[in-house]
Amino acid sequence: MRWRTGRESSNVEDRRGGGSSGGGGGGGFRIGLMGTVAIVLVGWYMGANPIQLLGLVGGANTILGGFGGSESSQPTSGTGINDEGRKFVSTVLATTEDVWRPIFKQLGGQYTEPKLVLFNDQTDSACGYSSAATGPFYCPGDQKVYIDLGFFRELKNLGASGDFAQAYVLGHEIGHHVQNLLGTTDKVSAMQARASEKDGNALSVALELQADCYAGVWANHTHQQFNMLEQGDVEEAVAAAESIGDDRLQRMSGNSVNPDSFTHGTSKQRMGWFQRGFQSGDIRQCDTFSGR
Repeated sequence: MRWRTGRESSNVEDRRGGGSSGGGGGGGFRIGLMGTVAIVLVGWYMGANPIQLLGLVGGANTILGGFGGSESSQPTSGTGINDEGRKFVSTVLATTEDVWRPIFKQLGGQYTEPKLVLFNDQTDSACGYSSAATGPFYCPGDQKVYIDLGFFRELKNLGASGDFAQAYVLGHEIGHHVQNLLGTTDKVSAMQARASEKDGNALSVALELQADCYAGVWANHTHQQFNMLEQGDVEEAVAAAESIGDDRLQRMSGNSVNPDSFTHGTSKQRMGWFQRGFQSGDIRQCDTFSGR
């Protein structure tokens, strides 16, 4: 991905540099991939929501189905340092702003740019107090995307390496912001409030797959507008989508595959919807709710 010559967004809030981040108190809390797996397994055994056990409450949208596993990234010299990781995510964020602004204008609306919050270990948001183990997430309550950059190391451990695999993660979370601005998030939440657990999970899958499709739309326009994509970049994003499918993560955790419990979609679905968005570049091709 040719990102180094791109502009950086001014919408980055860097909370790194302390033992805890944001408004919450307490010392640094760290949990690795295996620790997260253990928590998720306990949650499934007890019938609890793994995301709640991991510390994420409220209506946040995560890239993973309760299988975060992010080891905290270590601050190098304090809050706000303009390091390589910040430059990368800030540049990717800028491309999302430059892509979605004209798309919303064509739709007759106005794109409100979200904030990207960088944190270590744990942080506070309008969706609750969260640890790095939840993985990257979007909070509709404050219109911010939250990420501990250590997640990218865990993404590589899951079999997805490369800078565009990381960019896909941000593209997915910005996709949730697009859903929020379009009113999709509120509509789905209202439907879930009246639905059974099985139907509510199915709605969650549709929401997540649409965010994958929106990430594909962004990738298409990023290439058309800025010529940032290099050979192999799309394959990196597809590999990332495959690595975090619900069916694959359930197998990795030692469980049998249970489609009724899916909240993000299978590897095949996630790959397919990203590719559909990328190949079309058309937000209208991202209707994952048809037939519901």
